[in-house]
Amino acid sequence: MKELTQIIKEPVISEQSSIMAEIGKYAFIVRPDANKIEIKYAVEKLFHVKVEKVNTVNVMGKTKRMRYHIGRKPDWKKAVVTLKKGEKIEFM
Repeated sequence: MKELTQIIKEPVISEQSSIMAEIGKYAFIVRPDANKIEIKYAVEKLFHVKVEKVNTVNVMGKTKRMRYHIGRKPDWKKAVVTLKKGEKIEFM
C-alpha cells in the first residue's frame, strides 16, 4: 500500500472549495493511480474524521501558449470527500 501522505498531495484551496467546506465536502489533489478506498482510508487516518463518501474526477491539463510554443499543463486527479454529520477538517 502507498504511503498516506503520498496518496493525498494537497487540499484544493479555492472559492468553490471553501463554500463546499461549509457543508462538509473537502477537495484534495491526489495521486492519479489512487482509488476511492485508498483516499478514504488516508483522509480518515490523517485528519481523524469519518468519511461518508468519495467522488473522484480526472482533470485534464490546460493548453497554454507561450509565444510561439504551445505547451500543456499536467493532468491531475481531484477527490471530493464528503464527511459524516458533525465532522470537520481544519486546514489553517
